[in-house]
Amino acid sequence: MPDQALLGVDLGGTKIEVAVLDAQGAFLLRQRCATPQGDYAATIEAIAALVEQADARLGRRLPLGVAIPGSVSPRSGLMRNANSTALNGRPLHRDLQQRLSRPVRLHNDANCLAISEAVDGAGQGQRMVFAAILGTGVGAGVAIDGSGWVGANAIAGEWGHNPLPWPRLAAWGESPGPACWCGQRGCIETWLSGPAFAADHAARHGGMLAAPDIIAAMRAGDTAARASFIRYCDRLARALAHVINLLDPDVIVLGGGMSNVSELYAEVPQRWAHWVFADEVRTPLRPARHGDSSGVRGAAWLWRE
Repeated sequence: MPDQALLGVDLGGTKIEVAVLDAQGAFLLRQRCATPQGDYAATIEAIAALVEQADARLGRRLPLGVAIPGSVSPRSGLMRNANSTALNGRPLHRDLQQRLSRPVRLHNDANCLAISEAVDGAGQGQRMVFAAILGTGVGAGVAIDGSGWVGANAIAGEWGHNPLPWPRLAAWGESPGPACWCGQRGCIETWLSGPAFAADHAARHGGMLAAPDIIAAMRAGDTAARASFIRYCDRLARALAHVINLLDPDVIVLGGGMSNVSELYAEVPQRWAHWVFADEVRTPLRPARHGDSSGVRGAAWLWRE
């Protein structure tokens, strides 16, 4: 194996993935297992098993980067804000370092997406990359000069738990909005996740279809599915206009299941100019180049320095 190999793990809600990259970003090794549900100790052991298998293949031990849901509290060192709730309140960073006897760097999974896409993805060559995950949940991360921006409270990029801006009250009844698991109502996540898209379609038009089925119906000419998609695009445009007004990133990159809907990349930029505080919006909106590999790639890149 090359001397500059980098080791990363993506700890997801349904799967854990380990990967080794070379200095140019090519995969040297990649392996997955299912995430133990609701079992913190078993999750630590599952990560350890994958990493130890990678050690055996490499013939040596490398420091580890891990993409995590949620974040580590700077005050307590404990996990918080993870929708994989078995992690919350746990000293994940300490436990992984002790179990694996090596240095470990943890970063939020959306920040790892941003890092991956900034280093050699859809944001390569750009100074500031804003990357949003539109999947089972909604999160975001910021990379500046290829490094993740954490912030003073270690919550930079928690875009999904801000309220949907400029709510359409009369037309679409967007306030106070659906209840969110975080304890608030009307969070961006409650409108822009895949399940939220499906729930909005069911509430308006009946019939509980999954997000991919709604998109397939729209492409087949179904007018109700098209109407649901336009509402989704309008909400995404407003939510991203807020980001442009606050950060004015060089590029916005989308990951997660909804990012695979190619029609988003024409519809959303057509709409967001109404809310962006500028006479022209030059911000490109792009799908993640590395798709669902971006989390584990970004985790490995945490050690590229």
